[in-house]
Amino acid sequence: MFTGIVTDIGEVVDVHARADNLRRLEIACHYDRAGIADGASIACNGVCLTVVAAGVEGNRTWFLVDAAAETLAVTTAGSWCHGTWLNLERALKVGDELGGHIVAGHVDGIAELVARDDLDHMARLAFRAPPQFSRFIAAKGSVALDGVSLTVNEAEGDRFAVLIIPHTLEVTTFGALRAGDAVNLEVDLMARYTARLIEKA
Repeated sequence: MFTGIVTDIGEVVDVHARADNLRRLEIACHYDRAGIADGASIACNGVCLTVVAAGVEGNRTWFLVDAAAETLAVTTAGSWCHGTWLNLERALKVGDELGGHIVAGHVDGIAELVARDDLDHMARLAFRAPPQFSRFIAAKGSVALDGVSLTVNEAEGDRFAVLIIPHTLEVTTFGALRAGDAVNLEVDLMARYTARLIEKA
């Protein structure tokens, strides 16, 4: 489990196919190598991936993860290439502060940035969600976009908007987002379970 609070920005430094529906990615970061164990979970742009190896090169730590067919089909991982920047978050440990909201790292689908308004040190981003997931998105509710926990400011139909504060623009990849870009969307778990309970009532 994660909280949607980004703790580093990683860079994809190598991608190669291991099979038709399997890619191995090498991601460089600034995490302490000693804190990354084989088998650990790291959210990469909101996608929970398992570390299969790690090491140090120069002044950066690197780790390897595999992205399989479902991940490549449902998330933006299929378009990651050398030089792609990723929001990173390591899995929660017992006693960690829950600063955002509960995020599973299981991406539901891809949302498209349809408009960006740059304000005084902030940005208002409007997205289009896949129609089947828009019912889980509500004003004042939570979403995770590329692994970042955000509060929804507006929601209507399949569109919703979030306001990005200066700190988030500085410590995530959101500063570089432009209209037309795709982001990984994970809807709030509570919204999903509530909808399921209502369906069964």
